[in-house]
Amino acid sequence: MAEINLRRARQIIKGIMARGKEMDLKPLSVIVLDSGGNVKAFERDDAAAPGRFAIAHGKAYGSIMLGMAGKAQMARAEQQAYFMAAVNGVFGGQVVPVPGGILVRDAKDNIIGAVGVTGDTSDNDAVAGLAGIEAAGLKGEA
Repeated sequence: MAEINLRRARQIIKGIMARGKEMDLKPLSVIVLDSGGNVKAFERDDAAAPGRFAIAHGKAYGSIMLGMAGKAQMARAEQQAYFMAAVNGVFGGQVVPVPGGILVRDAKDNIIGAVGVTGDTSDNDAVAGLAGIEAAGLKGEA
């Protein structure tokens, strides 16, 4: 199974930031994690709030650790709040179960990492994230 290397992580971030500008989104922060939940790259728009790293990380971290994209996590939280509360306890409060946490898949549909996008609405974060992942030649699951 392939992993996301630094070059590919930077391509993803560049594509997301470009899509965010095209959509006239608020300043974005973007993180790319490998399949083990390790940070490969992070970028914060100049005008983005400094706390956005933790939010972007929480969106991506929950996705990779659960193998479940942000939209699915949010649905699960709405249906079974106790489950997501327990999961967040297990992971030290690091999970942010909302759109903008995106699984990254290779051509064989293997999960090779996750992206967390934050700064605008969660749905817009997810749209920009998917565009950046696709621009890097990979598949995203929001």
